[in-house]
Amino acid sequence: MNLDAIEMTDAEIQSRIVAEQNDRFRKTLGTDLTVPGQIVVTPGVRHLSAGAQAQIMRAVQTFDTFTEDNDPYGDHTFGAFEIAAAGEAVKLFWKIDLYDTDYTYGSETPEDTAATRRVLTIMQRSEW
Repeated sequence: MNLDAIEMTDAEIQSRIVAEQNDRFRKTLGTDLTVPGQIVVTPGVRHLSAGAQAQIMRAVQTFDTFTEDNDPYGDHTFGAFEIAAAGEAVKLFWKIDLYDTDYTYGSETPEDTAATRRVLTIMQRSEW
C-alpha cells in the first residue's frame, strides 16, 4: 500500500501532531521546553516508595502500548500499566490534558505549543 496516496483529514493530521508532542513531553517528563507543561502525581503515587516511584516514571516514559481501546483518537493522551512494588502489583494510569497557557480552560488549538500547556497526571487506578 502506498502511504503517500492516503489522504488524511485535518482531524487526523492534528491528532498525529498532538501525539508526537505528547510523546515528547511524556518521554522527557517535561524537560523538553519546546512542549511546555507540568507533571502531577496523586497522593496514591506520592506515598509509594522511592523505588516504586522511579519504576513508575520509567514506565510512563517508555510506554508505547497504544491501541484503539486506550487511544481511540490517536493523540497519545492516556496509558494504563502496572508495576511490582513490595511484591504486589500496583495498577496505574497516566493522562495528559491539554490546557490554555493559564491552565484554566482546554486548549482551543492543541497542536500549537505556544498556546497549549500539558498536564501529565500519574495516578493509581483506584484514584480515577
